[in-house]
Amino acid sequence: MKKEHFYQDLKRQILTLKRTPGSSLDEVSLSKEYAISRTPLREIFQRLAGEGYIEIINNRGAMVSSMDYKTVRNFFLTAPMIYASIGRLATENTSREQLSELQNAQDKFREAVGQKNIEGMVFYNDRFHRLIGGIANNPYLQPSYERLLIDHTRISQMVFTFSEDSMIKDFEEAVDQHEAMIEYIAINDAERMVALTQDHWDISRVHMERYIYPDPLPLDHAVFNANMQIK
Repeated sequence: MKKEHFYQDLKRQILTLKRTPGSSLDEVSLSKEYAISRTPLREIFQRLAGEGYIEIINNRGAMVSSMDYKTVRNFFLTAPMIYASIGRLATENTSREQLSELQNAQDKFREAVGQKNIEGMVFYNDRFHRLIGGIANNPYLQPSYERLLIDHTRISQMVFTFSEDSMIKDFEEAVDQHEAMIEYIAINDAERMVALTQDHWDISRVHMERYIYPDPLPLDHAVFNANMQIK
């Protein structure tokens, strides 16, 4: 139980930026904090590294996976292709239990949006989409899909704010789109699922690009570093 709690809690801290990209993970302090010995802690580190949450570097130890200019550029190039493919595959094979679990994640997402709880909204949005990946169940695409979701969630945590009326409207639209996704998966409607997945991605993309590449600044490393810095 201690190992699983540590694993799940550290993942959530990374996704919600409680632990920032590139920050180090000290084994001694984590062992004390979670009352877990170094051997199972290192086993969890290996697991998280394999999933893309952290990096283990020789002579430097473990650190939260970084997000540099190249990482974010590749994210924007790759995300729409893989998201569409996963959406299509999810309509081909699902069970009543999977749909129930997906609806549960959606209900929590809807609640977080209603409460304007940014951390909860980002976390349960990630949960919702990871479940879709599990429904798609493709051994070739899934590792890349789940890696994309890590950075999607972390960027979203930085970007999303309820200070603009237009953004609140977009969150409400995302809730409705999730409901439609559940319906399309349930009735095996691949074409509408793919089209909706693209529309859903566009909501996130517009806000992410506005944050990372704010007009009229040039799209260079300086802009990225200035906007991605977390204090």
